[in-house]
Amino acid sequence: MSTHHLPGATVGIIGGGQLARMMALEARRMGYRVSVLAPRADDPAVPLADLWIPGQLDDVEAAQRLAESADVVTVDSEHVPASLLSDIERLRPVRPSAAVLRTIQDRGEQRRFLERISAPQPRCVAVDSVAELAEAANTVGFPCVLKSRHAGYDGKGQAVIRSADQLEASWEKVGRAPSMLEEFVPFDAEISVLLARAPNGEMRFYPAAYNVHRRHVLHATMAPAPIERSVEQDAREIARSIAEELDHVGMLAVEMFLVGSKLLVNEVAPRPHNSGHYTFGACATSQFEQHVRAVLGLPLGDPSLSRPAVMLNLFGDLWRDGNPDWMPVLSRPEARLHLYGKTEPRPGRKMGHVLLLDDDPHRALQNGEAMLDSLAADRSRNQWSSPTGSKRAAGTRLSPICIALKIGAFSRPATRKAARRQLSSTG
Repeated sequence: MSTHHLPGATVGIIGGGQLARMMALEARRMGYRVSVLAPRADDPAVPLADLWIPGQLDDVEAAQRLAESADVVTVDSEHVPASLLSDIERLRPVRPSAAVLRTIQDRGEQRRFLERISAPQPRCVAVDSVAELAEAANTVGFPCVLKSRHAGYDGKGQAVIRSADQLEASWEKVGRAPSMLEEFVPFDAEISVLLARAPNGEMRFYPAAYNVHRRHVLHATMAPAPIERSVEQDAREIARSIAEELDHVGMLAVEMFLVGSKLLVNEVAPRPHNSGHYTFGACATSQFEQHVRAVLGLPLGDPSLSRPAVMLNLFGDLWRDGNPDWMPVLSRPEARLHLYGKTEPRPGRKMGHVLLLDDDPHRALQNGEAMLDSLAADRSRNQWSSPTGSKRAAGTRLSPICIALKIGAFSRPATRKAARRQLSSTG
């Protein structure tokens, strides 16, 4: 069997969301055909597919048809059942493998794996009942974070617990499902390390990205992250160890908390990642092309950054009164608009993103803030879609991304401490 697949071959993707869409864009540009398994004809990746196979992501028969249509199979989510991938691995190469997803998609298994390879991570305890939760809270201490072991993303299936009287309600919030109780980490910053790994073990690292979340969902990313070179090198070594021990093939994103100069692994995603969208326009090889290259067994591309970049997510709130007026974005030469083709905007749903390229990341952030403010100007302002613009009335609070910039390595310790207090108060 060939270890690599040249243009004309077919990439099969299980999942039809925005990640699959951007994989398909890059695969087709390179001359590959694309098959997509997705539930709906209007899922973002389906219009770009040469073949659409309707089906849910746990549909074994549909997955087998996808595998038969393709030369190699990949996924756009780690929540595809590992058992399904095991079934189709007998037909075609599947990257990431069933073994990788089996380790990653269960948060408990993921934490045990990280412990086994001595990767630094927050203290955590597995819990299967409210009684075990109460016992674990005595071990971990308050505040702490309860996270469902399965299918949690973008803050779903999570609850911050600040006192014992919140235990029962938090257990209900995660659906009384098997969970992990983790210590609450008062981090200085969250960063992402993105790498690609080929079947032969070759690896390429992207510049570390600096993330800002709002209500537990990624709001913006800056690259390169304003961190010391030694910290980035340590972060890369942690990510390298994870990729090698998993024997992973494809893109891998490792989210880490930075506390002083100490790194703690928050989460691992064996796929292209939201915090890596900056690569699609700011790097010589996007994370989506790199993933396609890796799963096809091709030489990996150049991950170098052409210019500093800021990525801001666009949420469904902006569509509250119809399609936004995109002129504030389209009129700026340093801005690139990416829309995912989703037909049903909802509050908090990721509909697209804006990329800004600028040698000055402070200016890019400020311009991005002002841009989102302009987009939201004629709509009801809310905590998702209306960050405060660059012009603020006296007494108004800085938006979370501006506060987070103050926390970064460009600021003084006293400024970072004050900014962390204000960011914490924003929720």
